[in-house]
Amino acid sequence: MEKIAGLICANYETHELGVLTDDRTIATLPYGGRYRMIDFALSNMVSSGIQSVGLITPYKYRSIFDHIGAGKDWSLDRKVGGLFVLPGSTFGISGSRSRFLLRDLMQNDVFLKRSLADYVLLTSVDNVYSMDYRPMIQAHEKSGADVTLLYNTSPTDAPEYPGLILEGNRVTEITSGVKAGDAVFACCMIISRILLLNMLEWYARVGHLDILDVLQFDHSKMDIRAFEFPGYIRRINDQNEYYRYSMELLRPEVQDELFFSDRPVYTKVRNSVPTKYLNGSATKNSLVSPGCLVKGTVENSILFRNVKVETGAVVRNSIIMQSCVIGAGSIIENAIIDRGNVIASGTILRGTGENIFVLGKKGI
Repeated sequence: MEKIAGLICANYETHELGVLTDDRTIATLPYGGRYRMIDFALSNMVSSGIQSVGLITPYKYRSIFDHIGAGKDWSLDRKVGGLFVLPGSTFGISGSRSRFLLRDLMQNDVFLKRSLADYVLLTSVDNVYSMDYRPMIQAHEKSGADVTLLYNTSPTDAPEYPGLILEGNRVTEITSGVKAGDAVFACCMIISRILLLNMLEWYARVGHLDILDVLQFDHSKMDIRAFEFPGYIRRINDQNEYYRYSMELLRPEVQDELFFSDRPVYTKVRNSVPTKYLNGSATKNSLVSPGCLVKGTVENSILFRNVKVETGAVVRNSIIMQSCVIGAGSIIENAIIDRGNVIASGTILRGTGENIFVLGKKGI
């Protein structure tokens, strides 16, 4: 795996996540009770044996530094290779479609020039999946392709996501928007390091473009292949997707594929006491993280660390983030409650399946 350098691009944002990303980046959006979105990208690379990883950060980088530190929890605090934190460009921050902005790569071309790797594996931080990249890397080498794009079958209609038109494993066209069942680009690709550096030189005057834009324009001049990931993968781009896909974690088959395989999802280690359930409490079909205190009722919900559910409180079909207190007699249904909120006793916060109630940090 010395042939491969990893590069995680996190310098983009979406306004569709609303208050959930007001003062944090998508990379550090909490997910699944104890993880952050970036944990999946980092863990996939480490589990695949990639030992040199660059991380291009957005301007809201404080939460990333706080979470990843020097990369110790992913075994990336090493003398040779390891984690390289790279600055993203201040101008031209990409939006909901772009992930691999040329300007970000141009600003950090030293990372590419100093690398001894033959190939670069680029990925974003908004996809939730667990994958060993080695079969994809082997397929790329064997094919002799210029670029190999990872794809999966889209579970829903997604007019804002890029799709792939395929003839066998060859990409003949890159489209904008997909229907359920179409091949959708999974925001991950393998490209020759030298070719990538050449592309940065060729397109130096149009750094606002995304690599995918370049491939879309020049796909007839390049040998672009596709590699299918048949497993569970979900892309988080708005509040409804965040809620819906988080709730899928309550299904045992999803938990088995993401967390109980031979590819663990690593995250920042925090020392916490076990969760305590008091007499009279009731918990059903929920993910409850360490450090919680449950006196009330929790159903079909996800509780992050150090959440307190007081006597008589009901949490149903909801996501409660770290260090929240749900006051006695309160009812929380179909909601996302961001970290640090103290919900007063007797409060009722109720959304619907189509219109989730979302409360930002310390909103009440």
